[in-house]
Amino acid sequence: MKVLVVGANGQIGQQLVMLLQASHVYSVRALVRTEGQLKAFEQSGVEAVMGNLEETVEQLESVVRDCEAVIFTAGSGGKTGYDKTLLIDLDGAVKMIEASKNMGIKRFVMVSALQAHNRKNWNEQLKPYYVAKHYADRILMESGLTYTIIRPGGLLNEDGTGKVTIGENLERGMIPREDVAKTVIASLQESNVFNKAFDIVSGETTIAEAVGDYKD
Repeated sequence: MKVLVVGANGQIGQQLVMLLQASHVYSVRALVRTEGQLKAFEQSGVEAVMGNLEETVEQLESVVRDCEAVIFTAGSGGKTGYDKTLLIDLDGAVKMIEASKNMGIKRFVMVSALQAHNRKNWNEQLKPYYVAKHYADRILMESGLTYTIIRPGGLLNEDGTGKVTIGENLERGMIPREDVAKTVIASLQESNVFNKAFDIVSGETTIAEAVGDYKD
């Protein structure tokens, strides 16, 4: 299975590309925004392509061509204004969903945010970010694609533990980015989480068990 990673140069994205590249099951294409990022991935033996989520759907179709799955982990970042949150986290995600549908891709995994589906639990200081995630997730769920939406808690840069808790409505918690990336990979072909959405934080259950036994 060939997988496009959208947001490949981000911290979770880089973990995903590394895991997919090392896999015997998957091949990976990294979507990046700059020539420097492109060259860095290519020097590591990773197929990379330049694109911008503010481009048209038609332009993004060429990015997903020949892929079988898309992982969306792009974000505007904390240093931009909420205008970019709207353009990247919401409209960029929706355009990638549309491009995937147009190119016949069936599988789409979205990295969202803890409790993005539950308005009463949004962080008031980040409300526009949660609005963007909420509606991008809803549009994916209504798209007809085979989706999985993974909503991580606070993200850590420390080594992963390989153990998580997943559920429909979890209390706020933290999780290493490495464990988020490994959960995304574990979800790609696990039919138990097809057309499912869940929160995820660190826990006591192995990723494989948590994903394989998940009941919403």
